[in-house]
Amino acid sequence: MRALVVADVHGNLAAFEAVIADARRRGGFDLIACVGDIVGYGPAPGECLALLRSFPHVAVAGNHDWGAIGKVSLSDFNPAAAEACRWAGAQLNADQRTYLEELPLTATVGDLTLAHGSPRDPIWEYLVSESAARACFPLFNTPACLVGHSHIPLLFEQQADGSCAERLLAPDEAVPLQGRRLIINPGGVGQPRDRDPRTAYALYDHEARTLTHRRVAYDIAATQEAMRRHGLPQSLIERLSYGV
Repeated sequence: MRALVVADVHGNLAAFEAVIADARRRGGFDLIACVGDIVGYGPAPGECLALLRSFPHVAVAGNHDWGAIGKVSLSDFNPAAAEACRWAGAQLNADQRTYLEELPLTATVGDLTLAHGSPRDPIWEYLVSESAARACFPLFNTPACLVGHSHIPLLFEQQADGSCAERLLAPDEAVPLQGRRLIINPGGVGQPRDRDPRTAYALYDHEARTLTHRRVAYDIAATQEAMRRHGLPQSLIERLSYGV
């Protein structure tokens, strides 16, 4: 079984389509494992939901998914994020809103546990420190836990002495999973934040027991033009050019 792993699609259809096309060129996939935040920020929330649901998939809820439908308060979002989230929610039909409402907080795909923020706080925790990762390792039973939310491609590995090693993932890096305890963020599909504007994703190969990180160029200008057309915040439009 091969899974296309995506996190933080955020309504960016051009980026999501580029990821799918790249994964197909690299041998294809049997299902999509989505680590939350399908909507929010970007100009095509309904279209991204429809594309995800056109494939066999497993998905968990992100804060923007639930914020768009009022399941979590937008008072905890910054003003631009809240504005985009309200707009995204208004674009969704009743079926799409029900789909987001019913997303689980965590799920399992092969060797992988999925949680948008962290296994400790699936909706809200930004897992970006070694201390937070150490606290989360006892909370899942699979070799690896996949998270999103920070949009930064990070790997945390539990060491034999209980400590934790942290580093950024490199493009095309194939991470062996067997015999290891890992927390991995594949990076953001729709809004990268590691100063690389290319879309980020991962391919999971259950037989080989590997997770391969990928970066792919996409038509950023097309997404930005669509955002302008819909009147989305200028700061959200500009950041796509710089990957911040």
